[in-house]
Amino acid sequence: MWRCSGLRWSGDGLVLAWEGGRGSALLWGKRVGFAVPEGSGRVCVGARGHACPVRAAVPGRGTGARCEECARLDRAHSVAADTIADDPRPYRVYLAWFGPGLVKVGITAVERGPARLLEQGAICFSWLGTGPLMAARRTEEMLRAALGVPDRIAYAEKRAVRARLPGTAEERAAEVRALHRRAVALDRWPESLRAEPCEVVDQVRAFGIEGVPAAFGEVTELVPGGAIGGELVAAAGPDLHLAVRGRGVVVLDTRLIRGWGLVPSLRDDDELALPVREFRQEQDGLF
Repeated sequence: MWRCSGLRWSGDGLVLAWEGGRGSALLWGKRVGFAVPEGSGRVCVGARGHACPVRAAVPGRGTGARCEECARLDRAHSVAADTIADDPRPYRVYLAWFGPGLVKVGITAVERGPARLLEQGAICFSWLGTGPLMAARRTEEMLRAALGVPDRIAYAEKRAVRARLPGTAEERAAEVRALHRRAVALDRWPESLRAEPCEVVDQVRAFGIEGVPAAFGEVTELVPGGAIGGELVAAAGPDLHLAVRGRGVVVLDTRLIRGWGLVPSLRDDDELALPVREFRQEQDGLF
């Protein structure tokens, strides 16, 4: 029985990581399948590389996979949670686009390259500026206040538009280019932040989502005795898009796997024995 520690994007490809340092490389067309043993439960994954001291039980539907105490410890030294201000590394401010009308501003350490954008499932992005952490933070806040750009977009919203993306990279880049022009025209930039030119990077090919059928729904949680198996046809952020024969494409958020002990599925064919929320189909007319 293996316990998943999350999905990892890197220059070497997509890897499903397991406790103990093992990893399973994921390739398009590869079958991904596992089962949840009967009588098992989900336990806290701990914080900052340390196991939860009490192996606390955590709810199946939560994406954090941490108990209250470990979640507090994890946030206590986190750039994302804005709880540290003395990180000496240079940071980049970025604009990320997830679909029509869904653009956000964020920051990431320069040394991480585009990894943060892959982890968030950004369809395309552009760097906006580079500088010290606090200058990057002030720029992020400035864009939120002056231009109304959010710093968070829910994954449910990202999934909802993923099947309706414009067909060309130029169309997908349009909103990022327009927002970049408005951002660099502002006159309140921190002096220590160096503006970056607009160079939009399209990640559709990296995610493998071009031409993939729209998903009919998403797994909402893992349950004891449940199982899933299907062909990996695409991935974006933490989401795996699995084609299950006889059902269609379903989205599995790998954050829901963390904390569960998993075993190989005993079936050779595709299966889907987990709770699924079907996506609402859009209507062209009233009826």
